Amino acid sequence: MKTPIESWDVVVIGAGAAGLMCAIEAARRGRRTLVIDHARAPGEKIRISGGGRCNFTNAGTTPKNFLSANSGFCISALKRYTQQDFIALVRRHGIGFHEKTLGQLFCDGSARQIVDMLLRELNDAGGELRLATSAALPDRVEGGFRLATSAGPLVCASLVVATGGKSIPKMGATGFGYDIAGRFDLKVTPTRPGLVPLTLDPALLERLAPLAGIGLPARATHGKARFDEAILFTHRGLSGPAILQISSYWREGDEIALDLAPGTDVFAALRAARGENGRQAPGSALAALLPRRLAQLAGDTHAAGRNLADLSDKALRQLALAVNEWRFKPAGSEGYRTAEVTLGGVDTADLDQKTMQARAVPGLFFIGEVVDVTGWLGGYNFQWAWSSGWAAGQAA
Repeated sequence: MKTPIESWDVVVIGAGAAGLMCAIEAARRGRRTLVIDHARAPGEKIRISGGGRCNFTNAGTTPKNFLSANSGFCISALKRYTQQDFIALVRRHGIGFHEKTLGQLFCDGSARQIVDMLLRELNDAGGELRLATSAALPDRVEGGFRLATSAGPLVCASLVVATGGKSIPKMGATGFGYDIAGRFDLKVTPTRPGLVPLTLDPALLERLAPLAGIGLPARATHGKARFDEAILFTHRGLSGPAILQISSYWREGDEIALDLAPGTDVFAALRAARGENGRQAPGSALAALLPRRLAQLAGDTHAAGRNLADLSDKALRQLALAVNEWRFKPAGSEGYRTAEVTLGGVDTADLDQKTMQARAVPGLFFIGEVVDVTGWLGGYNFQWAWSSGWAAGQAA
């Protein structure tokens, strides 16, 4: 006996931030909408984000906070569904939130509140959610698409791909969305881990081993990209917000510059310290500006066995440069295992920026992280999920 084929107006693959938002909007338009996901729980990335409090958007979101081969692609969706629109939704559900640094908005309570909010909205709109349901690659059929799933075959007029990227595979992340794009001859730009800790070569790592666990404010620079946030020395290399941010711009073989005392002229400070007490060790003078272990290591590395009085202005400048402009080449990154996002993805040249629909495949949409649009750390990627999901939901 043949398994009956279910028919839907819209099927969304992926019950994450973008997928749920899209499904809510499509269902509100009266479209018979189904969301499927191979996971056993919806919105898992939402649940774990922000230390369990979900950095659900950024009050200062602009298109400049995103990386893409086409920097203008995100403008339409971000303008049509803004951070203020999502904040209004959060307020309507009575979810308390607060701003941390740099416009980052977090729930006062659990991130589950955002997941519950989206599920309530989906239910109220008449959409359906089906979890623990895997899917095969879809086929084009007359009037839409056919999708074989572990719960039986489906057909739909519109198919929305909200499968995310490859980051955090232990949560089930795969490249399935890219496979779907390839199935329909859409281009996928090269993908790589983004917002990820960086590793160091063994020799440098051994030298910096005493610093593991130390964090401090810093300025990370790569080309024209610059971030003033905290860094953290780890037993693998470097992490912290400034490192995660700059990792999205860094490529293998490139140098990164770190100012470990941003806003301080270290040469002037050392010169003044030399005048006041030339007998003190450089590490002791630097300890007024840096964590003690870091100050000691810098002093021992660049002026071992000498006091400030023994150092010429040229030597002081070299020591200061090691603090204000420490240049190093990362060996690599920690990869998708710890990356918060995936850089690259479905080529925006193949998508309509207003609807997120594939130009050459009517009825096929790509939203969220699977698309070649990646936000900075700080709630920007969630805003892209809300905005791109909303845009597709108006058209799917």
